[in-house]
Amino acid sequence: MILLSHPTGNANVRHAAMALAESGLLAEYWTCVSWNPESPLNRLLPRGLRQQLARRALPEILHARTHHLPWREAGRMLAARYGWRFLDRHEHGPCSIDAVMRSLDQRVARRLGEVPGLTGVYAYEDGAAATFAAARRHGLKCLYDLPIGYWRAAHAIYAEEAEREPAWACTLSGMRDSAEKLARKDQEIALADTVIVASSFTKKTIAAGPAIRAPIHVIPYGAPASVSAAAPLPRAAKLRVLFAGSLGQRKGLSYLLEAVDQLAGRVELTLLGTKVTEDCAPLNAALQRHRWIRTLPHAEVLREMARQDVFVFPSLFEGFGLVLLEAMAQGLPIITTAHTAGPDLIEEGREGFIVPIRSADALAEKLDLLAGDFPLLSAMKVAARATATRRSWEQYHTQLAQILSRAI
Repeated sequence: MILLSHPTGNANVRHAAMALAESGLLAEYWTCVSWNPESPLNRLLPRGLRQQLARRALPEILHARTHHLPWREAGRMLAARYGWRFLDRHEHGPCSIDAVMRSLDQRVARRLGEVPGLTGVYAYEDGAAATFAAARRHGLKCLYDLPIGYWRAAHAIYAEEAEREPAWACTLSGMRDSAEKLARKDQEIALADTVIVASSFTKKTIAAGPAIRAPIHVIPYGAPASVSAAAPLPRAAKLRVLFAGSLGQRKGLSYLLEAVDQLAGRVELTLLGTKVTEDCAPLNAALQRHRWIRTLPHAEVLREMARQDVFVFPSLFEGFGLVLLEAMAQGLPIITTAHTAGPDLIEEGREGFIVPIRSADALAEKLDLLAGDFPLLSAMKVAARATATRRSWEQYHTQLAQILSRAI
């Protein structure tokens, strides 16, 4: 039996918990805030808060096994909503994501000796150090999920990027982590008995750190269902291009903007995401020139994808990029880099294209090709949707349960 913990319970975490529950392996699931959209209280909340809480809804199979530690995470959610930056200041704010994760990690560590029949703990980067140390004392297996590439590889790329694009350096928030936080990351992976990653790229980045004894398993995430008809959209005057993700240079955003500028009005760009910082002048200028959607409920994100022609995700450093599969499921070919799950998901030229990181010219070349070849675009849309249908969350559940059954 396994205890799984994560403070926010995003899509991949929920599916990991479901995989354990369905296979009879889940003892407890620890998180901070979850919400029942059917609650009578839901009607009394402002619409924006209802949408935010709806993202924390859990499937019925997890309800009886879920434990909460809500107060710091509730403070972080309020700080984000009302701009109370003193509460969620990086690492040091009492409701920062770092404080939330450390608090849950420490609470779960104390819990381990209280759960009868427990054989393993499943925890995520930045929230596993105390849990794994306690698990060692109790003779439990440590199962580590690394959802993004290893930090040492990331820092090498970020340092290069800060020199190449200094005006965008303020958006590289990963460079602000303290030595103490980075040491905890190293401690977590060193204590792991099994490491789970979602992409081949993430697995490769682990080689940038100290040697570890744990086996590393690549288990790709699943795609959502399509929300649109299978028929391709009619041809538009301009190629409709979508980017979705945090608006910062880790996503390679400056290179996408440069590529769109090169095409001189042949494409129409939509940027969907929140700004990493208010201090990036070139980003602020770009958001005045292009269509910008700050945030949408997940169902509306999928519908917005279905209204576009192509999804571009030129990340410099990613763990997977779940938006890639989400876009493909809505019939969008993808243009992305080898520093994402792209090479694991597509065949070059069939469902999309893999381009080098930091290449506005390569992005512009592929966008120009699709803008001028509607039959090719239509064929790639069909192929992308078909490939996504073969990448189900049920497959993820089965693979994860099989690996963890053997690990414990």
